[in-house]
Amino acid sequence: MTTPTLIQTHGGLRLHPVRPALWRVIARDDRIVGHLEARDTPEGEVFVAKRFSTLAGSFTPLGEFWSADDAVDCLRCA
Repeated sequence: MTTPTLIQTHGGLRLHPVRPALWRVIARDDRIVGHLEARDTPEGEVFVAKRFSTLAGSFTPLGEFWSADDAVDCLRCA
């Protein structure tokens, strides 16, 4: 597992480590936007963008990406 290189800020968002391979994505106003999770797959490491769904009462994956930047962009734009 690698640590995303965008740990400081990305598009006005910042990452806060929650546990190994999981980061909380936080907006400038300290609002939690979602989570970024790193997963090892047979094809290589992927990053999963997740958003909390109040209807489901859990985190819902928005997509899997080859880069942390793309996963965070998904959270920012979704």
